[in-house]
Amino acid sequence: MSVPKILVIPGSLGAQSYNVRLAALATKELTIADADVTRISLIDYPLPIYDADLAAQSEPPQNAVRLKQLMCAHHGVFLANPEYNASITPLMKNTIDWISIVREHGEPPLAAFANRVFALGGASAGRSGAMASLLSLRQVLSVGCRALVLAEQVSVPNAAQAFDEMDELKDSQAADELRLVVRRLVEAASLLAGE
Repeated sequence: MSVPKILVIPGSLGAQSYNVRLAALATKELTIADADVTRISLIDYPLPIYDADLAAQSEPPQNAVRLKQLMCAHHGVFLANPEYNASITPLMKNTIDWISIVREHGEPPLAAFANRVFALGGASAGRSGAMASLLSLRQVLSVGCRALVLAEQVSVPNAAQAFDEMDELKDSQAADELRLVVRRLVEAASLLAGE
C-alpha cells in the first residue's frame, strides 16, 4: 500500500489554541499510522478578505496559489476548526474561498478539492465540541467545493480541560474518535495514493 501524504491545517492562529493542539495531536496520530504528514499554520499564508470583484480583476494572491499547490500535493487533508458563533471561523472560510478560485494550467474549477479526502475535527470550550462549526465546514467542503469528506469526525467539548500535560486527550471517547478519524483518513488517502 502506498504511503499517503496528509496535510494538517488548524483553523486558528494562536499557539495555545485548542485546535492548534488538536492539529498537533492529529499529526502525531497520523505519523504513528505511517502517513507522510505536513502540518502548516495559516499565519504563514496571510490572505486579504475574499472579494469576488478583486478576484475577477487580478490574479489570486500568491499565498492562495501556494496553499492550493500544497493541498494538491497531498492525498488527504485534516482540518481542525474552532467554532465562532456556531459556525466556521472567518480564517478557514476565507482560506477555502481563495483556494477555490485558483486555476493553473487550464485546470477545472475546484481542482484543489478533487481527488483527495478531507477529515474534520474541532475543539471548543463549550459542551458542543464545535459541532456547529464542523457541520458548516462539512457543507462548505462537500456542497460548495464538491470535496469528499469523511463521515467520521472528532469533536472535543470542554476543551479547556480536555488535554493533559502531554497534550493528549483525557476523554477516552474523544481520543477514540480521533484515532478512528485518523485510521479512516489514512485508509482513504492510501487508496488515492495507489491510483
